[in-house]
Amino acid sequence: MRITPRLFEAFLKCPTKCTTLVISGDTLYGTAYNGGSGGMGTIFALNTNGTGFTVLHNFSPTSNHNSDGTGPTSLILSGNTLYGTAGGGGSGGVGTVFRLSTNGTDFAVVHSFTSFPTSPPFTNSDGAYPQASLTFSGNTLFGTASSGGDSGNGTVFAVNADGTDFTVLYTFGGKNDGAFPSDLIFSDYTLFGVAYLGGVGGQGTVFSLSFSPQLTIIPSGANVILTWPTNVVGFDYTGFTLQSTTNLASPIWTTNLPAPVIVNGQNTVTNPISGTQQFFRLRQ
Repeated sequence: MRITPRLFEAFLKCPTKCTTLVISGDTLYGTAYNGGSGGMGTIFALNTNGTGFTVLHNFSPTSNHNSDGTGPTSLILSGNTLYGTAGGGGSGGVGTVFRLSTNGTDFAVVHSFTSFPTSPPFTNSDGAYPQASLTFSGNTLFGTASSGGDSGNGTVFAVNADGTDFTVLYTFGGKNDGAFPSDLIFSDYTLFGVAYLGGVGGQGTVFSLSFSPQLTIIPSGANVILTWPTNVVGFDYTGFTLQSTTNLASPIWTTNLPAPVIVNGQNTVTNPISGTQQFFRLRQ
């Protein structure tokens, strides 16, 4: 299944959600999908008692492409900075991730999704039409683009809050995995989300992407070298400990010695090969 621009015209006119609100103290921050001085939506602030309404940002007018995006649909708050998605516009015409200080200053595009070709297949490298809320882990934003990607069915992506290191974590194929992904939540090194279409029944899926650290064991002469990453796309593995046991039937796990050293961004442990069989695991 491929989500085409024609289908997305309907989604953009009546998207999965046209506004969002977040609260900090006595202040509400929100988005309006349309309107504002440019006619393409606004970000606003409002006291919880209904006073002090302020437009923090007006999205620029456009027939397709602009500098900041169109149709903002999500916001999250981190400190004094708002982060969100705009479902269209931007330099590629298919949406942006943006940030804005809560006082209305320092608006910046964190990522502008790349444009579609002018003829089918309507695919790109990073995704298109982000409409779902973002989620944070450390200094990394995670989100979904509801279309685009290599198969045209949407992507899951990560990007640093300063706009660096944009990474596509998964591209939906539009079959059993789903299509048109929406909001994500984060728990225990795993992203969970929903896709509105695709799946075995064609009516959508619930999916997960796990980023638990992967332990690699490589023989090297009279030793084995065990490695695992220090971090992956914003997931920090500092709290993990290498443990070993000689018996899986009734295991007694002990912290492995020596302690790891970091080599080329990998936690690395060199253990001598002994006559006793050993098993290893990472534990937090």
